[in-house]
Amino acid sequence: MSDEAKDADVTGVPTREEIIMQARMEFPNEMLADTAKAINLLYKTAHSSGVDPKVLELVHLRASQINGCGPCVDAGARAMRKAGESDERMLSVPAWRETPYYSEPERAALNLAEYATRLADRPDAVPDEVWDEAAKHFDVNELSGVILWIAVTNLFNRLNVTTRTQAPQAW
Repeated sequence: MSDEAKDADVTGVPTREEIIMQARMEFPNEMLADTAKAINLLYKTAHSSGVDPKVLELVHLRASQINGCGPCVDAGARAMRKAGESDERMLSVPAWRETPYYSEPERAALNLAEYATRLADRPDAVPDEVWDEAAKHFDVNELSGVILWIAVTNLFNRLNVTTRTQAPQAW
């Protein structure tokens, strides 16, 4: 145990590990019944847009990684595994630009997900080049589905991270 951890134990100040591993409250949509209904409708709408579900899973996983959302990263990896994704594709999502595992449409969706998740990082949050590349690979309905799924993922991420919702303990 580090000196800092020992000091925290003595002073009553929680360690970083103790802070991170304690949920602040139940997941908000469980406490607000209409929230779950609304989120489920958004989920269904995004998934009925005609976009390959594997693309939506990649987008979900990448946005969740950026936001540090443990439950969503866990759920995303589980969904990808269930869909038959290879370990190479699952594990290399953070480095998608430097790996050969993704198609051009997947790369366009991943890039859009990164920009749309990091809106405050630059003056032009989603540059035309990013938009144009995504629009080249997805029709209007599909592009709407990708954008909606990025937004829903970011909603889940913000609820989970704010409340410190924990991922399941074991696979």
